[in-house]
Amino acid sequence: MTATAARYLYLARHGEASPDESELTDRGRRQAVLLGERLRDTPLAEITHGPLPRATQTAGLVHAQLPDVPVTLSDAAGDYVPHMPARDELPQESAAAVLDRLAAFPADEREGGPALAQAALDRFTGPVEGDTPRHELVVTHNFLIGWLVRAALDAPPWRWLGLNHTNAGLTVIRYAPGRPASLLLYNDTGHLPPELRWTGLPPELHV
Repeated sequence: MTATAARYLYLARHGEASPDESELTDRGRRQAVLLGERLRDTPLAEITHGPLPRATQTAGLVHAQLPDVPVTLSDAAGDYVPHMPARDELPQESAAAVLDRLAAFPADEREGGPALAQAALDRFTGPVEGDTPRHELVVTHNFLIGWLVRAALDAPPWRWLGLNHTNAGLTVIRYAPGRPASLLLYNDTGHLPPELRWTGLPPELHV
């Protein structure tokens, strides 16, 4: 029987991006550096990031604080719609608004999303082979963080919706052998000063 050990999955949304999302803002760069500083004493085995500039630049700034940790690009860590719910999956009172919102996303993000979402579950979740716990960071986007948190909690597939993650916030999920997944930390911004918190969230969620 192959031995397995716990996986600790660290999830971070990219730093604040410019309006056209082609690069990080000054605030986004500061957020990324502070995220890297927070993780300096974490025994990370790998930093994985999605292909879009805002995730790539964030991962690069984190990596500058952790130069010995290898960096990997993965399409599964990209920005896409992980699950397109059917109307009867959704609460009746919000179904129309949710479906209208999702229909506004580009077709490739909607149609290719479910396969990438499954690839993310296969790649980033569950215990690891061997007897050494693994710590890894994925620099990604709001939707994928919601999808992986939903899966960890065994919530219905559509419940990735409604989970909002701030720029450079940190979420940690533990996958231990023989145990349910544990959400250890969600959207933590303790490494960010007040003026850098809550970016990326709708204004009504700012506190």
